[in-house]
Amino acid sequence: RREILANVRRLVVKFGTGLLTDDHNRLALPSIERLARQVAALRAEGRQVTLVSSGAIAAGMGALGFTKRPQDLPSLQAAAAIGQGKLMAVYDQAFGKLGLHVAQILLTHDDLKTRPRHLAARNTLDTLLARGIIPIINENDTVAVDEIKFGDNDRLGALTATLIDADLLIILSHVAGLLDRNQQVVPVVAEITREIEALAGGTDRVTSVGGMKSKIDAAKICVRSGIPLIIADGDRADVITELVAGTDTGTIFLPKTGKLESRKRWIAFFQKPAGVLVVDEGARTAVCSAGKSLLAKGVVRADGKFAAGDIVSIHDTAGNEFALGIVRDGSVIVHRDDLVVL
Repeated sequence: RREILANVRRLVVKFGTGLLTDDHNRLALPSIERLARQVAALRAEGRQVTLVSSGAIAAGMGALGFTKRPQDLPSLQAAAAIGQGKLMAVYDQAFGKLGLHVAQILLTHDDLKTRPRHLAARNTLDTLLARGIIPIINENDTVAVDEIKFGDNDRLGALTATLIDADLLIILSHVAGLLDRNQQVVPVVAEITREIEALAGGTDRVTSVGGMKSKIDAAKICVRSGIPLIIADGDRADVITELVAGTDTGTIFLPKTGKLESRKRWIAFFQKPAGVLVVDEGARTAVCSAGKSLLAKGVVRADGKFAAGDIVSIHDTAGNEFALGIVRDGSVIVHRDDLVVL
């Protein structure tokens, strides 16, 4: 763990709603100030820190008279509209006391799906980080609908880490890490197996979405991108600085060797495939083991409506997704330069 974390220069930290609000769904300034001090300590060491922050909907619930997270979209959007300003005001106050400036970035999936907007978002974040600013990212819940939502902020944290080519993603909530069947923390996950996925559960917090399942889904994105991910208890004193120093706290998901380059990360994780290509075993072997392009003769079946330039999911005949790519016309239906093995 210490070896993996020794050269972390750029990291993303995701704060769960429960860390930022009290039992009455109000923003908890002491907790936010405690987390801000840890971020400031990392900045003083020359590290670049981006925050992905939940809490906007929870912060707006009280003004609307809600005691638990609403289920209908208009109420969620209204709560976000009220709460986002409150959340950023508290962050601005907490970091301002430490001599740091913050920047608000609200995103939807559409913002990162198209390549020009994807690159524009990355360039903005690069500029802010180079200037010593703390970017604070949240989903733009006020306008997001199912078709353009990321799903949850654990996923948004993973996508942010891949977007800016971070060295580490830390997800903080009220859980100590991934727990085994005996409720003991699993310190290291070298591979996300079915057994690991079976340990995941949802959340029963009235202001939250996700749970451990969403965190493991986020880990899959990071691991394939070549970025380590740590899940830890955000209530623990100095947890962020301890984790970056290599302390054995929480659960670390080890990355695959080598990072995917930027364009392949965009293909693999920022798209919603337009269709599915089912291929034979020979084609799968050529793609996965030999690094070849996918030829049209290896395709058994095509499901969905798509055209050249669209992203497709590639499955074997057993229905297992093993790659994504940009489809072409002709005998080479997905070129290896446009293909990502998962």
